[in-house]
Amino acid sequence: MKDVIVVKIGGSTFGSGDTTVEDIVSLQRQGRPLVMVHGGGSMVTEWLERQGIATRFVRGERVTDAPTLEVVTAVLAGLANKTIVAAINSRGGWAVGISGVDGTLLRCRMKDKELGYVGIVEKVDPAPLEALLVAGFVPVISPLGLCSGSGSDDAPQLVNLNGDTVAGELAAALRAARLIFLTDVDGVKGRSGEVISKLSAGEAEALVASGVASGGMIPKVNACLRALGTRTITRIIDGRKPHALLKELEGKAGGTTIHK
Repeated sequence: MKDVIVVKIGGSTFGSGDTTVEDIVSLQRQGRPLVMVHGGGSMVTEWLERQGIATRFVRGERVTDAPTLEVVTAVLAGLANKTIVAAINSRGGWAVGISGVDGTLLRCRMKDKELGYVGIVEKVDPAPLEALLVAGFVPVISPLGLCSGSGSDDAPQLVNLNGDTVAGELAAALRAARLIFLTDVDGVKGRSGEVISKLSAGEAEALVASGVASGGMIPKVNACLRALGTRTITRIIDGRKPHALLKELEGKAGGTTIHK
């Protein structure tokens, strides 16, 4: 387990022309143990619109009421997850798709009543992932968790989670060798817009506190900081480039490293 690589992909970098699946299959054939975490926010929004359910955000996070949670679960644990698993398996890989609910992988609590069924990870049980890795599979994880205190007997026990945060928690629990974010930007940028190749934990925290690192970059940076409690190398790179993942492991991907 000491050589596990946790890879987080977003919907903006996964699609037509993307080479991530090819890279995953290639690395699996090399014997590299991989855990893949995905998001799917744009796909969720599309399906909510089809159902006539309004999308609302508070401080950049999706408000997840009961009808929204049904769509989130169906899309993330269903369509998005199985699309990725099918892509890997059809190319000769060996993948299994699960959510954070399966095997009580991710136990959570409610984050904020204003956000509805949105959770914060309180405990990770890596046993399901370890079992899949030992059996030779790539676990593909959708960001849903099990809430131990959802409020009432008829309330959903599922909660929606931030995929970046999930990746950081899993990397920390597995003491992964690497945590790699495949994003739609070149890396973490400084005040003048240049990509910063290396950041200490303190420098990364300062970028978030000052607002230079903002929006979707905040949970990625925080996830890297969370994983730094282990020996993990954390990387934020441009996943739109061909074979970005393979180039990353060859040291040719550019991007940003956050280190202790």
